[in-house]
Amino acid sequence: MKKTLLITMALILIVAAVSAKEMQMGTNQKPAELNQQGLRLNPTRDVPAHTFSVLPTSIITSYYDYMIGSYNSIPMRFVADQFGGGYFMTFHARRQPASQRRVFYTYVDPAGTSSVNEITSVQNWEGYPTMTFDPVVGKPLYSWHVNADADGEYEIQFTSDAFLGGLPGLINDPVLLVDNPSTMTSPSGVTTTNNEFIWPTVEVGPSPIPGKRRVYVLGRNAETNTGGPSENAYIAYADFDVDDIEMGNALTWSYTSIPEMNNWNVDQAVWRRPFHSLAVTNDGNVYYVGYHFAQDTVNEVSIDEPDMDVFICDNYGQGTWTRVSEFSKLQSWNPPASPGGPGYFTDPDNGDTPYPDSAMIWQLSNSSHLNAVVDSEGNLQIAGLWALNAGQYYYPALQFVKQYIYNPLNQTFQIREVYPISENPDDYFQPWDMEAPWGVVDEWGGTPPDQYPLMASDWNFPHWDSSIHGDAMMFHYNNIKISESNNNQMMAIVWQNSVRARWANLYSDPDYTDFANTPEVYISVSPDNGRTWSEPIVLNNVETPQFAGIKPMWVYPADQIKFVGMQGQNKVGRLGIMMYDDYTWGSAAITPPVGQNDGGRVMYFELEIVFPLSEVSNDDGALPPVANLLQPNYPNPFNPSTTITFNMPLSGNANLAVYNVKGQLVKTLVAGSVTSGDHKVVWNGTDNGGQSVSSGVYFYRLTTNGHTETRKMMLMK
Repeated sequence: MKKTLLITMALILIVAAVSAKEMQMGTNQKPAELNQQGLRLNPTRDVPAHTFSVLPTSIITSYYDYMIGSYNSIPMRFVADQFGGGYFMTFHARRQPASQRRVFYTYVDPAGTSSVNEITSVQNWEGYPTMTFDPVVGKPLYSWHVNADADGEYEIQFTSDAFLGGLPGLINDPVLLVDNPSTMTSPSGVTTTNNEFIWPTVEVGPSPIPGKRRVYVLGRNAETNTGGPSENAYIAYADFDVDDIEMGNALTWSYTSIPEMNNWNVDQAVWRRPFHSLAVTNDGNVYYVGYHFAQDTVNEVSIDEPDMDVFICDNYGQGTWTRVSEFSKLQSWNPPASPGGPGYFTDPDNGDTPYPDSAMIWQLSNSSHLNAVVDSEGNLQIAGLWALNAGQYYYPALQFVKQYIYNPLNQTFQIREVYPISENPDDYFQPWDMEAPWGVVDEWGGTPPDQYPLMASDWNFPHWDSSIHGDAMMFHYNNIKISESNNNQMMAIVWQNSVRARWANLYSDPDYTDFANTPEVYISVSPDNGRTWSEPIVLNNVETPQFAGIKPMWVYPADQIKFVGMQGQNKVGRLGIMMYDDYTWGSAAITPPVGQNDGGRVMYFELEIVFPLSEVSNDDGALPPVANLLQPNYPNPFNPSTTITFNMPLSGNANLAVYNVKGQLVKTLVAGSVTSGDHKVVWNGTDNGGQSVSSGVYFYRLTTNGHTETRKMMLMK
């Protein structure tokens, strides 16, 4: 088999249907064929035991068959038992083929009784609703975009539900938050008047006003003033309490934006395309988390710069914004095309010369609809696809699910594998090197001289055909979502896969004929705040009887898993999921369309899952994340010194350090090898320079043997 790349398309920008306001295509690299079907990824661990606690249930028939919820947040929210239990959901739908697209709410109580209706009573074209459920006041909050006036631009609206006595639908009058077109002046001095902030995300957190909560609604700019789409953000925020929601009181709204992103939107030399989501933490920090790519607008080549971003405002949205970034790159290598031969992957722009090992990297890509969450330790997490890249090209058949975690205390990033998980303790997953001995190709295909390294491939999208919608399927359809961790450190990542359908249709593989019209749902769960992830649960209409006749699309997990008890040493939780059953596979709403607008059903179901034990154990020299190695300091509050105690069950390297509320390092107390047993360290309130620090809240953080713990203390002078 020839090892040269077959380039299937060049970079293009496609503007989808104006009425639908879909985002524009977003990759800046060119896809290249793998030139082999690839091997199927077989389970390497036990799939978590699971049952349907709620069978797939129809909410409404809808004739709008694209991305039924918000792009960058979770539109299904868990309701704690103290507020009645169950789930709230929001989505857009069309009741009839020619009717307006409207935004809806649904409340499903613990008995399975559901309420569904439009959020507003005005027959406008509405879309991409987002919601949150405030865990303090127990009220749902909604936002969406809609053309609410005579001009052509969409606006952002907001409302809340009084939700009294367990009765949903007590909707307050919608508020116009952003009236587009909007005027924006960047720090570089450029003023633009054409901005259209839409595709909202709503989140809620603490307020600096005692007794209040603060809601944030972020809109993304649909207009570009640079080399391509560059959706800078505009954020409205307001304070409220339970009486404000129940009485329908008008809230006082303030506005902010991210100056650096405003510069991105008007930069004529560099096109930066961001894909981010909003997150709010209980300490009043506001984060905009995701990734971006950069391209030279003159030469139209990629710019190599850190792409994982965390924009931070550390004062309830009222302070300055800063950015912390890091590369998402993971080093790979170019396997030989035959035993002892040159590299398999070659550069079509350089006479099909094999790429050097240094050019082969895994990088975050095709994950424009990601969301960001906060785990129970205060870390930020996202999930997405990491694609194999070389030069200006990437390999669509080699894209695998990973996540990155950002630690606000020390401002560091970590990339973890979700699926597949590498068996090599010293390297990330390489699809041609999946078993020992490591660093060599596992198996060869073909016959000399036309050999090639056999490798695993996958297709983590809800449609097999990348050519639909003008070769933009991978951009429009990617939809990997991650849940928050609950108090028991339980999380889930949900995405879709159609590799078996791809092999049935593209390669006419008879082994997968039954899957030719079958998108699949993948669910991986974590018992330990995302430190380890399970083999995915796979649901489809061939192997899952409860999915018979269902083509699941636009799948969204609930924002949180409900802990229901223990099964031996294993945690058991229930995960709600909202989805669209697409009667004809593929979206008729996107231009150019797939199929006819013959509708489908908005549905939900719930799985009860037995979570695996954490794979972080004493057997491999690491420690369970739930162990309490770090003890409360004493005294606390303190002046002038305090004693910190920690335990080392195993000898190993340890780092104990003090940070301020901005996550800046103040004092390193321990750094190096530490023996097993109890240890005590005294901090005298000085920094690494020996200078006394001011009164305030500080955090002390222990990292050892793959385990991290953080506690809070207060210095009072």
